[in-house]
Amino acid sequence: MNIDAPSSDRPADAASERRDALRALLPVLLAVLPFGMVYGAVAVQKGLTTAEALGFSGAIFAGASQLAALELMGIGAPIWSILLTVFALNFRHVLYSASISRHLGGFSPVQKALAFFLLVDPLFGSAEVRAAQRRLTPTFYFTYGVTLYCSWLLATLAGASFGRLIEDPDAFGLDFVLPVYFLGLVMSFRRRASFYPVAGTSLVVSVIAYWLAGPPWHVSLGGLAGIAVAAVIGPPKRQAGRETRRGVAS
Repeated sequence: MNIDAPSSDRPADAASERRDALRALLPVLLAVLPFGMVYGAVAVQKGLTTAEALGFSGAIFAGASQLAALELMGIGAPIWSILLTVFALNFRHVLYSASISRHLGGFSPVQKALAFFLLVDPLFGSAEVRAAQRRLTPTFYFTYGVTLYCSWLLATLAGASFGRLIEDPDAFGLDFVLPVYFLGLVMSFRRRASFYPVAGTSLVVSVIAYWLAGPPWHVSLGGLAGIAVAAVIGPPKRQAGRETRRGVAS
């Protein structure tokens, strides 16, 4: 028996997979749609056309990186500085990809490539939670990811079209909503044996890195520290299972 397998690995019909994905996505959209509109508004206020704002969203698909790039473009920063900033902000997606790839065994090569492109914070959290409960299917993943992607583009279009009506985008405080949601997803793993050492180490390293180096490096350094602790601790359940089997065999 594979003790590390999800609690429910039975096949599910496509309709229920889509319903589950949309149900998980709904609270995210309540934050993503206004955030995308704010990005679209800021983009046109910085001098981008509606088509350019949409192209930005379609190619990068990362709100924080897009806003940071707009700010740097607005002050005339060199292109290498903009690219470095976007890379630093999105480096955590390398860690996301390494983690989520464990659950993509049923995906074709083309599906895997698309899955990595669509992989953003909310999708990563929801996919990990789903994989802990049952097998992660392409139907669930792409229903969530493609709907989120299209919603981001539509929100950008709405913001770019009516952006000049929003005088102060920062007043909405939307940068606070998604981290709270993501924290809730992270806490759903709190019953795992190594959760508190890993999460605690990530928290401490992130805070220290924030004080010493500032954003966005604290996110990636905190994630790498948590991965290192998890690697040192190892999978205790699997080890315990092996010891039990050895005892029975002897």
